[in-house]
Order: sequence, then C-alpha cells, then structure tokens
Amino acid sequence: MCVSQEPLAEDESEEEPKLKYERLSNGVTEILQKDAASCMTVHEKFLALGTHYGKVYLLDVQGNITQKFDVSPVKINQISLDESGEHMGVCSEDGKVQVFGLYSAEEFHETFDCPIKIVAVHPHFVRSHFKQFVTGGKKLLLYERGWMNRWKPSVLHEGEGNIRNVKWRGHLIAWANNMGVKILDMISKQRITNVPRDDISLRPDMYPCSLCWKDNLTLIIGWGNSVKICSVKERHASEMRDLPNRYVEIVFQFDTEFYISGLAPLCDQLVILSYVKEISEKTEVECCARPRLDIVQPLPESCEEISSDALTVRGFQENECRDYHLEYSEGESLFYIISPRDVVVAKERDQDDHIDWLLEKKKYEEALMAAEISQKTIKKHKILDIGLAYINHLVEKGEHDLAARKCQKILGKNTELWEFEVYKFKEIGQLKAISRYLPRRDPVLKPLIYEMVLHEFLESDYEGFATLIKEWPGDLYNNTIIVQAVVDHLKKDPQNRTLLRTLAELYTYDQRYGRALEIYLTLRHKDVFQLIHKHNLFSSIKDKIVLLMDFDSEKAVDMLLDNEDKISIDRVVEELENRPELQHVYLHKLFKRDHHKGQRYHEKQISLYAEYDRPNLLPFLRDSTHCPLEKALEICQQRNFVEETVYLLSRMGNSRSALKMIMEELQDVDKAIEFAKEQDDGELWEDLILYSIDKPPFITGLLNNIGTHVDPILLIHRIKEGMEIPNLRDSLVKILQDYNLQILLREGCKKILVADSLSLLKKMHRTQMKGVLVDEENICESCLSPILPADASKSFNVVVFHCRHMFHKECLPVSNTVSSVQFCNICSAKHRGPGSAILEMKK
Repeated sequence: MCVSQEPLAEDESEEEPKLKYERLSNGVTEILQKDAASCMTVHEKFLALGTHYGKVYLLDVQGNITQKFDVSPVKINQISLDESGEHMGVCSEDGKVQVFGLYSAEEFHETFDCPIKIVAVHPHFVRSHFKQFVTGGKKLLLYERGWMNRWKPSVLHEGEGNIRNVKWRGHLIAWANNMGVKILDMISKQRITNVPRDDISLRPDMYPCSLCWKDNLTLIIGWGNSVKICSVKERHASEMRDLPNRYVEIVFQFDTEFYISGLAPLCDQLVILSYVKEISEKTEVECCARPRLDIVQPLPESCEEISSDALTVRGFQENECRDYHLEYSEGESLFYIISPRDVVVAKERDQDDHIDWLLEKKKYEEALMAAEISQKTIKKHKILDIGLAYINHLVEKGEHDLAARKCQKILGKNTELWEFEVYKFKEIGQLKAISRYLPRRDPVLKPLIYEMVLHEFLESDYEGFATLIKEWPGDLYNNTIIVQAVVDHLKKDPQNRTLLRTLAELYTYDQRYGRALEIYLTLRHKDVFQLIHKHNLFSSIKDKIVLLMDFDSEKAVDMLLDNEDKISIDRVVEELENRPELQHVYLHKLFKRDHHKGQRYHEKQISLYAEYDRPNLLPFLRDSTHCPLEKALEICQQRNFVEETVYLLSRMGNSRSALKMIMEELQDVDKAIEFAKEQDDGELWEDLILYSIDKPPFITGLLNNIGTHVDPILLIHRIKEGMEIPNLRDSLVKILQDYNLQILLREGCKKILVADSLSLLKKMHRTQMKGVLVDEENICESCLSPILPADASKSFNVVVFHCRHMFHKECLPVSNTVSSVQFCNICSAKHRGPGSAILEMKK
C-alpha cells in the first residue's frame, strides 16, 4: 500500500521524487491496532520493534512477526543490536535493562531506580573481549564483563541531566544530555569533544537530539532545527601535550526550516525526518502537520534541498516531535519512519520506479529510452508494453504519423502486433499514415494487410497508390487482385496517366511485359527503354519501332544499334520504310558508327540526306566509299547543290568542270583558288587565270592569293592595258611583301643551318678530344685477347678508335691507301663511317 505524497510547491510537481514509500503492514498492522510503537532498531536481517506496552517484536522485512518478548509492563525506550544481530539490549521506562543473546542462553538483568532512556551494546558484542554495553538515565554507565562472568559498572559521565541518546560506532561512543553532545574514545577512555546544543529554549525531552554515525569517524547531529556534521581527526604529536590524541572538527553546519526528528546518511547527502507545525485555516490555532522527509545536500554554511515529501502517517495530528524516529539500513538504503501508530518504509527509487513516474507524466519516449538502457535490470516493466502504450498515446493525441513511425522500432518483427496495429489505424481512418512504415522484408505481413492499404489509397489518392506500387515489392500482395482493381478504376477514367503508369508497373511485376510495353509507349513514358533492356523485350518491339522512334528517336536509335544482333538493320529499315525522316535518323547514326555496315543503303541515303539533312550530305559523300558517284551527281545536279556537285566532279576527275562551276555558279574566287590549291594542277591554274583575266575583282583575288603557288608575273603580263583593277596597289604591295618574306625565311633558315652545323662540329670535336679508358676488361677486336698484356713490364702498342673499338698495333692490317690515316675495319665494313685513330698507346 503506497503512502500519498504532496509536493511542497506547485513548481515542484514536475520533479521526480527521489524516494518511494510503502506502509509496513502484515504483523505490524496487527501490533499497532492494539499497541503503539515507541522505538525500532533495524538490522540487515530483521527488525526489532518496541511498544508502549513493554513488548519487543522481531519482524522480517515484510513486517511479519517472527518472535515476541514481554520485557516490561511499561514503554520500551530503546532497543540495541550488535552488528552480528545475535545480541540485543532493551531498556524501559520502569528502569529495567536486559541484554541477552537471541540464539544463546547468556543474559543480563538490572533494574534501576529511574527510567533508563537508552541502552547500547558494543557493536562487536559477539566477541568475548568486547562484552560491553552502556546505559543512560541520570548517569552514563559502562558495563563490562570481567572475572567469573561478573558485570562491572563504571560511570562514564553524570551531572548534566538525563542521558537521552547514545550511538556506539567502533571505538567511539557519542551521547547527548541536556547540555550537548559528547564523544568518548574507548581506547584511551578520554572524552574528546563537547558540542553544545544551540537552542537551549527547547525542552530536551520534547525535542530530543538525533545522532547517527555516517562512518567510523563522521558523526551527524540534529537538534531542534540545527544540523552539524562532525569529523573525528587525529591530533598531531607536536600538539598533544595534555590534550586527547583525537579532536573533532565541525565540517558542515546549517539550519533547517522544521524541527528534526531523525537523521540518516545517503551517500554524500542527508535524509532528514522533520516535525512540522502549521496554523489551521479554520481555527487559526497551531496544530501538528504531516511530517516531512527531506533529502538535502550539505554545504559548508547551508544546504541544498534535493527533494521534500510530506508523509501521511496515521495519527499525525496527535504526534509530537519526540514521537517520530528515523532508522535506516545501510546496505540497502532503506529508511524506516516510526510513529506511534504507523511504520513507513522509504527506499530509493529504482529504474522501474523512474519509468513508472515517466509513464504517469506521459513522458513515454523518455520511459522507452530508459527501459532500453536498463533492460537487463528492470523487473516490472517490458520495453514492448511501454512502446505500445506510447503508440496509443500518440494516436490519442492525433499524432498519427509519429505513432506509425514509432511502430517500426517498437513492433520490430512481431507480425501479430503489426497486424493488430494496422487494423487499429484502419478503425480511425489512418491507414495512409502507417503505409510508409509497414515492413517489407523480415517480417512480411499477410497479403491482405498490404491489399487493404492499397485499396485505401486507390479510393482517394492515385499518386500515393502509384508510389506504394513502385516502392513495395510485387510479392507482398496478390497482384491479380490489385490489377483488377486498377482496371475497374480505369473504366471510370480511361485517360488517367497515373493509373495507366501504375498498371504498367503491375503488369511488369506479373511478367506480362507486352501489355506493360503497350501502355508505356502509349504514355510515351521514359521507362519504356529501361523496361526493354531489363527484360530483353526486343522480340516484342519489332513491330513497334516507329512508336519508339516517335517517342524518343535518339534513345530508340541508340538502343537499336546497341542490340543489332537482336533486331537486324534490314528489319529496322524495313519497319521505317513509310517514315523516311526516321529512316534517315537511323541510317545516319549507323553510318557515324560504322561507314561499312549499312553500305547497301548508301545509295538510298543520298536522297535522304538531300531531303532531310543537307548539311551532312557533303560529309557523307566524302566519308562513304560505297556511294555511287554518278547517282549522287545526278541528285545533286537536279537539286542544284553546287558544293556537293563540285566535290563529286573533282572526285570523278573532272576538275576543270568543277572549277568552272565554282567560278560561274558560286562566283567565289577564294573558293576557286582554294580548289586549285587542293588539286595542285598547273593546267587548272591556267584555266583559273584565263577565266579571271577579264574580271577585275577576280584578278584582285588572284593577286592576293596565288603568290606562293604561281609566279605573279604570268598573271600581270596578261592584264590588258587600261583595265581598272580594284585595290591593285595593295595587291602589288602584298606580292612584294610575300616575296620579301620568302627571302627572309630563306636567309633565316640558312643562318640556322650554319649555326647548327657549327654547333655540332664543336660538339664532335669536344667528344673526340676526351680520353678513353683502357683496362684489363677490354679486348682486341681482332685477336679477341685482352688489350693489355698480363705482364705490365713488357712493351706494347695499342690503337683506339673514336668508335671505341681497340686493336693491338700488330693486329691491324696494313693500309693499302696512300693516306696515312687509318680507319676502324669493323665500322668501315658496316658502313658506319670511318673512325679515325684517336690514341696510340706505346710502352
């Protein structure tokens, strides 16, 4: 059963609590119905609860009663356990003190003449040399078992009022009386500190001191609304003198808003149980409010509040500050809030609790992330359940697209959940939202699911339907059913391009390529060529070549030429017979690829070029070796294609007719001169001069251009006296300039030749002046023995030529020539030119 919590202020309502609470029930509920709790001690194995009617109950962690002791008829003030949990000390309001073993027969009884508020057994009481305990009433007494198992008491402190709290840790005992808190070192039996209480106006019996040891050297003191954290430290030997060897330093000190009823450490933080009073709104009288459990972070002079919870415990309206106690289990971070009518357990929230809080606040995405991170440690929650709750939450909020997107991650490969979610989306009319995220591979859902989504799109969104058909593999659904549905819709809208395109894709999935091809061609769709290539549909397009060419002649021709082995050139030309313009496009590209493959159609191409592509006619005539020249000349003359006719005449050897046509038809002297240059025929130049001699503009052109091919004097002598020639002076100047330029070029070439000859001569001379290495590895080219003798002391003669051939002097043949110059026999025989002797070595 959980205990309700209230935030301290509205702005804290979104902050996650640090602790969770539950009421200790079972046997505890039964006890507190008839009795009231006065104190409790916590061990890691069990709990010990003392009551106002003098009973002590041992409980398990669930609150079930395991053992009961009748100690006294009056209130139990304190229960103490050693660390082993085998020995227990109990004191009561009537002065009785008992220390006994829970699992042994040893027992100590003592009755004092005053109420005993506290008892504390040594933490290691189970060991024989630590049989010690202390009691606190008006005096703080230490009992030690000595010789003959007798208990010997000794007074540790007295004279400052009743001892109201004692905490024993290791070798240190801390106790509180009316004046303050003292710490005793049991080894040296010296009191090492006195921490006075701050607010002396508070009654120590109504607002008792709270003590707890965080560790063996850190004591936490809470009294009134003041908190002090004290550290026990070793004193340096040089400072000892008559002082104790230890001292206490207050490292943290701060005040709280309410009165402190209990303290407990939580890592480096503190858990504080506070007693609260408030003014009633109805009566305007101060009354007791619900106690608070705060977690604070101590600072040197203050504290930072981490969390604060108000606890609804039974009978809180009647409780005082002294009625509340806070006990804790160090190993498990469990905190027990004890009040007369209730025992509440606070524990740190785990990841399951964190996820609970996130789900309560509808922070589903954070909850899902937290569960994924801690999936090995969470026990209560499942990632899938959180994910489904998140999807439902998004759907309720109307965020259908986000909900559908999350399905991919949350549902994973669970086909049943996928199908369940799809039907859920169908019920709310949001099948379109989930369509993009449906699994398509591993897993694959039932075909009915995909068909249901496709029908939804087909009814309202043709474009969306087409997109799904393109993206989804064709084996996800029954293709025949979807094809029939599309055909039915086309009856209402036969020209709908989207539906037609989609139907073609469906036919493709179903391998009905012929029907798909017809639709693509009808639509003039760009995918038609891809379809043909991908599925090798060339046999299906033999009678559809015209349609393909009409759609995209360039792509169609490239495809036909690339697959000539599947659709022959003859078949294509035959199919295009009634469309000569398309026939020309095909044959033109064929000719550009290979001048010989379509040679049988070159005669036909002459007419096609002349009709549809005259700019490419002349290049065709020049490049084709299979074109009938007479037929071509006839066609060109019929159409008065001068340039083409000129080319054909010249190619057929009738250069004079070609030149005459240029002069008469084109009247272009530059072109005539260019033609004459190409032919390089003297008679042709003579014809050109004769034709131009009575035409002054032609003469000007000749004078400007023929200077480097024909002697200009021949032309000038034939010019009639008195003929006016345009720009004659400029033409003559140009002739002279051309002549001067030729002279300069010749002189320049001569100078370069002479300079090069001189340079090469010097290089040869330098080369021939260099020395030649002769060593034992060189041989005579005649006798093939080493060129140098084995005995260097003997005399020898060696001849070395510039070609690096070497001979013994006596091995050289006697020269028959009158000249004294000798030549290398080897190089002379190979006609490499003579090699003069450059060195004759003698010794």
